[in-house]
Amino acid sequence: MKTAVVGAGKLGIAITQALLGGKNDVTVIDKSEELIAKIKERFDIQTVCANAVEIEVLKSIGIQDYKLLVAATDLDELNMTVCKFAKDLGCQQTIARVRAPEHVEQSEFLRKSMGIDFIINPDMACAREIFRALTETYNLHGGRFSSGGTLILECSAEEFKGLVNKKIRDTAKILEGVLIAAVSRNGKIIVPNGETEILPGDSLFIIGFDRRIREISNSIHKSKQFTDLRRVMIAGGGKTGFYLAKMLSDFGSSVKVIEIDLPRCEYLSANLNDVLVLNGDATDPTLLAEENISGMDAFVACTGFDEENLLLSLVAKKNNVKKVITKISRNSYSELTGQLGLDMIINPLEISAASILRFIEREGRVVFSKIIQGQAEFVEIVAEEGMPITSSTLANLRLPEGVLIAGVKRGGISIIPGGSTQIAPGDSVIILSLLSSTASLEALLTK
Repeated sequence: MKTAVVGAGKLGIAITQALLGGKNDVTVIDKSEELIAKIKERFDIQTVCANAVEIEVLKSIGIQDYKLLVAATDLDELNMTVCKFAKDLGCQQTIARVRAPEHVEQSEFLRKSMGIDFIINPDMACAREIFRALTETYNLHGGRFSSGGTLILECSAEEFKGLVNKKIRDTAKILEGVLIAAVSRNGKIIVPNGETEILPGDSLFIIGFDRRIREISNSIHKSKQFTDLRRVMIAGGGKTGFYLAKMLSDFGSSVKVIEIDLPRCEYLSANLNDVLVLNGDATDPTLLAEENISGMDAFVACTGFDEENLLLSLVAKKNNVKKVITKISRNSYSELTGQLGLDMIINPLEISAASILRFIEREGRVVFSKIIQGQAEFVEIVAEEGMPITSSTLANLRLPEGVLIAGVKRGGISIIPGGSTQIAPGDSVIILSLLSSTASLEALLTK
C-alpha cells in the first residue's frame, strides 16, 4: 500500500516504522533537512525535503496513486490542510494528527469538512488510558472478543493460592484451562514464556473460554468496582495533563496540576473547572512537600521531558504515593523503566501508531483490538493464506519477541493454543503484542 507520512518527528518515525513492518510502500515528507537526513539513515525509503502544504509537492509524488496520507506534524492546522489537499488531489484516505482542545470539541465537523477519514490525538489517547487505569478496577478487562466464546480477565497473582513464585509452565493445575497471556510488573507489561516466574505484586492477564473465565472471575471478584481516588497530582499542564485533569475532575476527584509556564497556567485555570492549577517547578521538593504529595492517592508525571517524568515519579514513590503513572516517549528508556517500581508507564507515540494501523485494517484482517495499560494490545485477526503465521506450528514459528498467540477459533471451536497448534487460513486468532513490537507483528501478518 502506497502511503505518505508528512512530518518526520517522533510520531512520524513511529508511524513509518509500524507501516514498514507491514511491507507498505512509504514516502516521508518534511521540510527539515535534518529530520529527513535522520529518516534516510534509519530507513531505506523514499523521502522528500519540502513543505507538503504546497500542492505541487503532493503532485510531484503522484499523490493520486496513494491509498493513504498521514499528516503528523506538530501543527494541527497544517495537518488538516495537507489532508484536505491530498484528498482533493485523489488520495484515497487521510489521517490527521489533531491535538488542540478547541479542535477536539469540533472534530466531527472538521473531519467531514476537511476530508479527513481519521483523527488521531496522542495526548487524548494517552489521557484516556491513564484515566482508565486510575479510576477503574477491571473485572472482565476488555470484555468478550468478537469471535465469541473467549474472555480475558485481569487479576492479581495473589488471588490464587500457590501461584506466586511458580514458573508459568508449572501453573496448569492452579489455572486449569486458561493461558497467562501477559504479566504486569512494576508498571511494565511482560509477554511471558514457560520460564517466566510469577512474583509477588504481579497482575496477570489470563485468557480462556467464556465459562471458565467467568468461574474464575466470580471466585475472586465481587463486582466491577471503582477505585477510591480522591486526590490526584499531575505534573505538567500540557495537552495530556489538560485532558486528564478534565476527566478526573468530572469523575469527582480533587486534582492539582503543577505547571511551570505562567501563560499556560492561566489557560488551564480558565478552561478547567474545580481543578487547582499551581504555577511552579514540579521538580522542586519544597513545592511538592507543601502541596502534600505524600497525601495523594495518585501522581501522574506528564511533562514534556522524559527524564523529568522519571525523576518526579521516583520522588512520588519515595513519598509513598499509592499509584504512580509516567509518560515516556523514548523507547530507549523502556528497559530502565521496568526497574523503577512504577505502576504504569505509557508511550503516546506507540498508542498512536497502533491506533492508525487498526484504523487502516478495520475492514480487513483485524476484527478486534484492545490496548491494555497503554503498552500492549490484544488483536483478533482472521488468518489468510500466505501469512507467515500459518507457515508452521507455534513451537517452530519463531514468534517475534513481545508477541504471543493467545487464542484460536476454528469452525466454531475455541482453542487455547499450545506448541503443537498450527494456525490455518480462516482461523480467528487472538494475539497479544507489545506496542513496541507493532512492526514485528505487522510482518507476521503480511502475506
